[in-house]
Amino acid sequence: MAESSYDCIVIGSGPGGYVAAIRAAQLGKKTAVIEQDKVGGRCLNYACIPAKAVLRSADLLTEIREADEYGLKVASVEVDYAGVQARREKVVSTLTGGVAGLFKKNTIDLIEGSATLSADGNVLVEADGNKQTFGAETVILATGSIPRAIPGVEFGRSVIGTEQAWALGELPARLAVVGAGASGAEIASGFARLGSEVLLLEALDRVLPTEDADVSRLVERGLKRQGIQVHTDTPVKDVQETDKSVSFSYGDQTAEVDYLVIAAGRGADIDGLGLAEAGVELDERGLVQVDGALRTSRKGVYAIGDLVAGPALAHKASDEGVIAAEDSAGLQTHPIAYVDIPRATFCTPNVGSFGLTEAQAKEQGYDVIVGKVPYGAVGGGIVYGDRSGMVKLVGESKYGELLGGHIVGARATELIQELVNVRALEGGFAEVARTIHGHPTLSEAVMEAGRAADGWLIHG
Repeated sequence: MAESSYDCIVIGSGPGGYVAAIRAAQLGKKTAVIEQDKVGGRCLNYACIPAKAVLRSADLLTEIREADEYGLKVASVEVDYAGVQARREKVVSTLTGGVAGLFKKNTIDLIEGSATLSADGNVLVEADGNKQTFGAETVILATGSIPRAIPGVEFGRSVIGTEQAWALGELPARLAVVGAGASGAEIASGFARLGSEVLLLEALDRVLPTEDADVSRLVERGLKRQGIQVHTDTPVKDVQETDKSVSFSYGDQTAEVDYLVIAAGRGADIDGLGLAEAGVELDERGLVQVDGALRTSRKGVYAIGDLVAGPALAHKASDEGVIAAEDSAGLQTHPIAYVDIPRATFCTPNVGSFGLTEAQAKEQGYDVIVGKVPYGAVGGGIVYGDRSGMVKLVGESKYGELLGGHIVGARATELIQELVNVRALEGGFAEVARTIHGHPTLSEAVMEAGRAADGWLIHG
């Protein structure tokens, strides 16, 4: 029998879990969150937030080094890597402390320990050898993901995941990154600018392989300008770890580095949750099977975030947490259009995108229209020093529908939101073209890309 009960128990306190808990509490549910590690989950403590904190230091360092282009003479600048890491820790503690404060504000109980679903619908929590049983009308699974190694390779002292990379105590002299997706490109870009010699290896034919091909081309060019050795179509083999380094082969070459970072994907963190015993079914990819309201096959149990299909993004998990909490409270919800979720990569150059790439739109049979404009075509690009960026809109000719947006360059991760909003409000590229934008701003390049798609580009 359950020792105590709640209206809603959320397992995991990352961006999906803590948002779900707050929304459930707002809707009048007695709510608890179970966390076996730290409040904020992996995103706030080890992944998203630490990454962006370190990358911000690298960005600022780049601006200082390029100051002479703006008529500013900086005598010298050096990297205080311990200071970079101290700021990372401060940023993390500020945000995780904020989440803990939100739990108190919304009268949410935080229960420390590892959670397992039981066959009778209860939640079993174990901590320090003690076990407790809690009943719940609704359970929301939000345990996130764990790193996956590549075939034939195991994590160790020098073979590490992305989370360990951002928390390295000393700046590595030599670093190799396996996987040139968003996480791998961010690590390569950040550490190269801080002073590490970086090798970036990708088994597929281009960096950021899920992005539009034009974006990948510009990002690879930018990464190489930072001194990164980029090798695509290049699998990694023969990994041998020693006490102080790790060696491997790639293509017809070999290398020895301080750390080999595996950034080749993650898997759902479901071990120990007792899903089979509770009757929660998985799909063919090993993810939790859910419907559009995030309901699993077990009544009263929901799953969100990296546990379910769709892009493994923190903001996607947060929105799913809201949907799960609202559905459990009897509110009307709507399934997420996953293709229209904005994607953000914080390497240099930044990448922001949503929707279909040009190739995907053509594969799906659309009569594709493309509007493409470089940052240098508008005043903001010249004034703010980024002429190499680009805005690309993918549309279709029949209705002027906006199928996708792809931006590479300064502030791309911010600029993309405008196009996501236009899509959500059922606008097209003609609406982008005829919406007045401030001058001089980088956002004018978005407007001009809309004009290019609509057939009347002004600046270009």
